[in-house]
Amino acid sequence: MTTWKITKKKNLKFTKPVFIEGLPGLGNVGKIVADVLVEELKADKIMDVFSYTLPNSVFVNEENLVELPKIELYHKRINGKDFLFLTGDVQPSDEVSSYEFTEKMLDLIQQYKCTEIITLGGIGINEAPENPRVFCTGNEPKFVNEFGKYKVNTKLYGVVGPIIGVSGLLIGLGEKRKIKAASLLAETYGHPMYIGLKGAKEIIKVLNKKYDFNVPLKNLDREIKKFDEENGETSAKHRTLNQLKQYKEMSYIG
Repeated sequence: MTTWKITKKKNLKFTKPVFIEGLPGLGNVGKIVADVLVEELKADKIMDVFSYTLPNSVFVNEENLVELPKIELYHKRINGKDFLFLTGDVQPSDEVSSYEFTEKMLDLIQQYKCTEIITLGGIGINEAPENPRVFCTGNEPKFVNEFGKYKVNTKLYGVVGPIIGVSGLLIGLGEKRKIKAASLLAETYGHPMYIGLKGAKEIIKVLNKKYDFNVPLKNLDREIKKFDEENGETSAKHRTLNQLKQYKEMSYIG
């Protein structure tokens, strides 16, 4: 049994919060979204999660010092409604710890009486999308269909493969606990070095409409412009045929 050490603030009280997960995955789409929301909404960190099953590595930060990988939970009250944002540097590193971590998060979700779960991620395609589409799936048809009004495609069967990692397990295991959950997945280039900024932007636009976040996009637009200038058509033309073949089929991998 994996041991998860949770360090949290005392006397946490929420009113029917929405739980939004954005851990690293394909194109880091989900993580980018969660990090932007936390920063732009000025959310407060309320919890740290640690386990020896996290990847055995450290990260070098902007101060040129090392940090252990971390997973964190943030809180923000917006227009009278509570939101919890799960983000971090990594996901659990194996199947068993991924299940156990998800169950631990679902325990907290039930403890805090969260009304719904939103997970975020990317759908890999064989080229960098100029205008990424956003897809939605989940464990309750009515909840999934709510996103249709925001120009989100809810027809995923045959489009994506399995949703791997915490993003998928929160939905599947959440259904067993009768917690409605949906996953927002944006198209992104299926290369391990690609950063899915444009897909992240499209998901934020959906969340802005759904939850009235009013998150400004100018900083993200600036990052997209910078990324395009540094990794534009020139570098795209020089990607090898083998790399393109490797990601020819559309799939979601985490």
